[in-house]
Amino acid sequence: MATLQPAQHADLFFQGSSSHPELYQHLPPGPFPSVTNFTEDYIHTHIQPDTGDILYAIIDKTRTPRMNDGTNVPPSDIDFAGMIGYIHGSPTHLSVEIGCIIVLPPFQQTHVTTNAVGLLLRYALDLPTASPPGLGLRRVQWQTSEKNEGSIRVAERMGFKREARLLWDRVFVGGQGKVGNGEDIREGDPRPGTLGRHTVVFAICWDDWENGGREQVARLMER
Repeated sequence: MATLQPAQHADLFFQGSSSHPELYQHLPPGPFPSVTNFTEDYIHTHIQPDTGDILYAIIDKTRTPRMNDGTNVPPSDIDFAGMIGYIHGSPTHLSVEIGCIIVLPPFQQTHVTTNAVGLLLRYALDLPTASPPGLGLRRVQWQTSEKNEGSIRVAERMGFKREARLLWDRVFVGGQGKVGNGEDIREGDPRPGTLGRHTVVFAICWDDWENGGREQVARLMER
């Protein structure tokens, strides 16, 4: 993975995702009508101003072509697999959330999601004295729509523990392919025509990590 740089990765992400609006059906942002909308209205407006957020480009190095001297060529649609990020990071409380996960269709049902999530878990939860050093956080959170069965399966497979169910946690604008909670809003709601999302909260904490979580993730990544 590499830090997502709009100049290098935004076009690749838009090209890979624009014909798949279903990638956004459980997420607050998107679909994005243009690469400019993705960079200006999402990355520059919502991600970069928050010091607790950072996006990474997922690069599948098993598909990366090499130059004659053995070095990797720049990312292309051959190996650019999507994006993932840390959000709501708090150095004060030693916590972060893994989010903004969009794996492009050619890379789904492969090793990509497991390895991307595993790398972020290792870096977040391993201590600064480890080799390679980590951040030594106490808590890594995962939130998803209760209708997003794929995301729930990933969280549980990676060792996250279910902690809570938040009712009516998000508002989705209708007509954009979003999947709501299937429940009607009341008459007179201030945002008529929108959908509601129930959210499931998962977490891995430092003690989960030290008591088998690290080994579980390592086994999954070695497959």
